[in-house]
Amino acid sequence: MDFDTLILGVATLLFVVALLALLVWAFRTFFGKASSAGLRKAREKRLGVIETVAVDSKRTLYLVRRDDVEHLVMIGGPVDVVVETGIKGRPHPLNPPHDDVIIAKTEARPPADYGNT
Repeated sequence: MDFDTLILGVATLLFVVALLALLVWAFRTFFGKASSAGLRKAREKRLGVIETVAVDSKRTLYLVRRDDVEHLVMIGGPVDVVVETGIKGRPHPLNPPHDDVIIAKTEARPPADYGNT
């Protein structure tokens, strides 16, 4: 066994190891890490910034969503503050009234007379 064959064997071994590492990285990137129940599907994002509003030059309000719950946070200034927590998603807009709803007009009540009691 000569020196050239030894170098070629080591280079081939390093190439195979690098190729296997690349395949493992690609598998984990595209299919996620393996769990005890098998392969997980790609994770949905659980965290997101819904809206931001500048309060003044230093402070900003952030509406942050985690899972299905929203939190209102004020960042900046001397202290970061959680303004409101546990907001349950967006409220549903009111539907227009049905066609058969009639709003009746009534006369105003006479003012109360408190002197004769």
